[in-house]
Amino acid sequence: MIYLDNAATTCLRPEALERMLPYLQGEYGNASGSYALARNAHNALDTAREQMRSALHAAKTREIFFTSGGTESDNWAIKGAAYACREKGKHIITSAIEHHAVLESCAFLEKEGFEVTYLRPDTEGRITLEAVQQAVRPDTVLISIMWANNEMGTINPIAEIGAFARQKGIYFHTDAVQAAGHLPIDVQQANVDFLSISAHKFHGPKGIGVLYVRDGLRLMDFMDGGAQERGRRAGTENVAAIVGMGCAMELAMRELPEEAERICGLRDHMMRRILQEIPGAQINGSRSRRLPGNVNVSLPGVRSEVVLFKMDMAGIACSGGSACTAGAIGHSHVLTAMELEEARIASAVRFSFGRYTTLEDVDAAVDCLKEITVLKK
Repeated sequence: MIYLDNAATTCLRPEALERMLPYLQGEYGNASGSYALARNAHNALDTAREQMRSALHAAKTREIFFTSGGTESDNWAIKGAAYACREKGKHIITSAIEHHAVLESCAFLEKEGFEVTYLRPDTEGRITLEAVQQAVRPDTVLISIMWANNEMGTINPIAEIGAFARQKGIYFHTDAVQAAGHLPIDVQQANVDFLSISAHKFHGPKGIGVLYVRDGLRLMDFMDGGAQERGRRAGTENVAAIVGMGCAMELAMRELPEEAERICGLRDHMMRRILQEIPGAQINGSRSRRLPGNVNVSLPGVRSEVVLFKMDMAGIACSGGSACTAGAIGHSHVLTAMELEEARIASAVRFSFGRYTTLEDVDAAVDCLKEITVLKK
């Protein structure tokens, strides 16, 4: 199988698996205990927390909270910040192209009496600083804009938005699930207050993630129970998964310059071949300001479900959009928010690359696309 759906999930790196195995077998202590086996688990958590702090360039390890993944982190940041600041105001700014974990959290808050402004992207699918500035009101308490879009790979001007939010005294959250491990992230330089990460997007294990919370900020606790995560997020820690995440992130950061260049080359090669060899094909999103491993393309006259079926039959895995809505009826809310024509939205397909994607994989996918467009005639 040729796997080109790494924006949905990635395979676990063998190095991360090797690091995890002891904590699934002999080193199974509960990190909250006081005996040697428990101390070993606690020390493993400390090591992983430092690995994540270093990767994000956070000021303190106490700013790193382990969660079950991006969805929990988004929910905690948005609901927790909104409730903590509601005496100051009840207005939230986000975008119409966010992941559904953000959109549904905002929809929940609307039922709780909050007002939410949903910004539309520009023609490249980006959320501009100007759009954020125009939406701010005296009662705005939170801005949540994703670092990079999961469907189109478009990268937003996070540092600019963060600087503006900090100047205005407004909390700023960014969903960095697609960016982490693939782009340099510096939460201090970007003026980020809350940042969400999920390990399975950068060849770590599933079911584990991080919420970065800038020290000193008000955030309502999300889970009640024990005293884990300094009393902020209850529940026995998944030590093995946390260790695997720390390992995968550390390796991703070490390899980032060379790997990003390699994957950008694959991305540009695929887009170039598609545009040159498939008449009428269109690339969705920015051609340059996008994630290294993302290609979102619309093919003339072929619906995306047909493309996906034929690619699957050829042993190639790709996607029609977000994996979290793949079973839902309807078109991409991201491309719809860009106000693209119906036919272009209906024919959109996403290819996303990872550490193990090769040039041969990309060429095989383009060749298959060419056959599909020829057959439809």
